[in-house]
Amino acid sequence: MDLNQAKHEDELLQLVTFSIGEEEFGVNILKVQEIIRTMEITKVPRAPEFVVGVINLRGKVIPIIDLRRRFGLAFKAPDKNTRIIVIEINSIIVGFVVDAVSEVLRIPTSTVEPPPPVVAGVDSDYVSGVGKLHDRLLILLDLDKLLSSEDIEMLSSL
Repeated sequence: MDLNQAKHEDELLQLVTFSIGEEEFGVNILKVQEIIRTMEITKVPRAPEFVVGVINLRGKVIPIIDLRRRFGLAFKAPDKNTRIIVIEINSIIVGFVVDAVSEVLRIPTSTVEPPPPVVAGVDSDYVSGVGKLHDRLLILLDLDKLLSSEDIEMLSSL
């Protein structure tokens, strides 16, 4: 093993981890702007089914996407653990509703495997890999692929 390969083995991914249902997901911490509690969400007429509405966050109107709906999972009413993860994707700010935010993790890139064709019912197009932790698997989401260019165009017009 050469020096570059050894260095690559030791690289760490910094992730914000969250859960939706029984599954645990991770996104690159550099994409996350902030994590907030749920707040009043204003419905938007004729928005796609996965778009819950918009919020006013310190004077900015931010579209809110329910990741449960995006992944085709059953509706779950918000509770005390529900959070909105505010993320920048392709230069627009979007909020993702998740069941709960777990922690910030650092995992070695060497523990990440390419995604299988279908992961926990989530289309593998959105999945950049699966992180193997001691006693659990972490599904790593590729946020840039989570929304199509049409979705982004529609969201930026809200």
